[in-house]
Amino acid sequence: MKSDTEESPLLALQRATHATLHLLATELVDLDLTPSEINALANLADGGGRTVSQLGAAAGVRPTTLTGVLDRLERRGHITRATRAGDRRSVLIELTPSGRATADTITQTVAELERRALTGLPPEAVAGFHAVLRALTEASR
Repeated sequence: MKSDTEESPLLALQRATHATLHLLATELVDLDLTPSEINALANLADGGGRTVSQLGAAAGVRPTTLTGVLDRLERRGHITRATRAGDRRSVLIELTPSGRATADTITQTVAELERRALTGLPPEAVAGFHAVLRALTEASR
């Protein structure tokens, strides 16, 4: 059996992801959103519109997978979808006022979770974590 120092980074990341999603779902239960919906809204939280492809890349999901998430968010009044000026094939996703408020709640909750989790860690450890995430992201392309 491997010790903690020999553990697979991918398995550790998967475990941390599941724990984090569970915690976010618990803390954001009143929003009645799925983890995928939370992820989409968090990636739109800066207020900038995104195409489906851009949002899919930012959220780490395929545009085809994102379609159902966007359908649900649109039905709930959190987003709008409109064709982009000059390119009718490209759809722009934007937050509505209700979506902006919900995205703000999500970002505040994520920031608080990060603060609790990362307090006491040296900046070099956090930077190293980001380097590992970038490497894993690049390797998966």
